[in-house]
Amino acid sequence: MTNDQNTKPLRILIWNEFRHEKSNPTVKEIYPEGIHAAIKDGLQSRLGDSATIDCATLDEPEHGLTKERLASTDVLFWWGHMAHDEVTDEIVDRVQSRILAGMGLVVLHSGHASRIFQRLMGTGCMLRWREAAEKERLWIVNPAHPIVAGIEDEFFELPHTEMYGEFFDIPEPDELVFISWFAGGEVFRSGCTFRRGAGKIFYFRPGHETYPIFHNDMIRRVLANAAQWARPDAGTYRGEARQIENPLEDLT
Repeated sequence: MTNDQNTKPLRILIWNEFRHEKSNPTVKEIYPEGIHAAIKDGLQSRLGDSATIDCATLDEPEHGLTKERLASTDVLFWWGHMAHDEVTDEIVDRVQSRILAGMGLVVLHSGHASRIFQRLMGTGCMLRWREAAEKERLWIVNPAHPIVAGIEDEFFELPHTEMYGEFFDIPEPDELVFISWFAGGEVFRSGCTFRRGAGKIFYFRPGHETYPIFHNDMIRRVLANAAQWARPDAGTYRGEARQIENPLEDLT
């Protein structure tokens, strides 16, 4: 990444269904302005003027993910849970195209079942789960990775969360950053990186809507690090795919 690339503000877009906050009083109390607002606040507090952050939600026209908006996005955060099937084929195709061209993607918690994550993984991305308000210990298994920069301990804990357990039906991650242990004895690959085309992808497990996960300082640190890690590399082609009629002429 060049110095010029580093000095440009990181353009982040946070996507959220924004449904639970409207229908569940518990979620509304924890996230009165939406989960996306809490994520934005956490990112802004850590990244400051080095990032411009916007939000989009499911019920906006084109789910808030217009071609113009995605073209001006470096890293897209994705939180979804109860309305995965409402995301249209057109938008899934559009987001995938941008990722292949270099846009970063950070998929949070139940976004594992989103259509875009399943498309990129090529699997159903299914897992075991239990909602029991139990303790989660996130072990850092790749302490040199930029996503855990600034975290000095070997692990950190969330006192109450939803359990996700193996088997997690995803391809072998390019890098494994976190493994979670739960009070019930289960383990889970909670922080996984992938590359698809020129784009970098980070899946991060914590984030169930009925717990204040996105207010947690350690979670906010990880998300800010993930945004910086997932930004497009210098020189990444950001345009649309095009057909080359005559490869030899194109190289002259």
